[in-house]
Amino acid sequence: MTLAIIVLISFALFLSLFRFLKGPTLTDRIVAFDVMSIIATALLVMLCVHFHREVYLDVALVFGLIGFLGTVVYGRFIEKGV
Repeated sequence: MTLAIIVLISFALFLSLFRFLKGPTLTDRIVAFDVMSIIATALLVMLCVHFHREVYLDVALVFGLIGFLGTVVYGRFIEKGV
């Protein structure tokens, strides 16, 4: 069951990567980056469940925080127009 969920999450990550690369505007790419970081965090959590390794939870937490901070930084960049 977890393997099927991992495959579906990986497919969703691929679709978000496609939008990130093809996005017509900078805002679309930032939103795609945020979605990719959330999906990657979910993928790490599912890998933790599948392989019974708790270390993946720590990695997922750090990755989620970095993804959130990256989105905030890009949002500030768009807002300031620097």
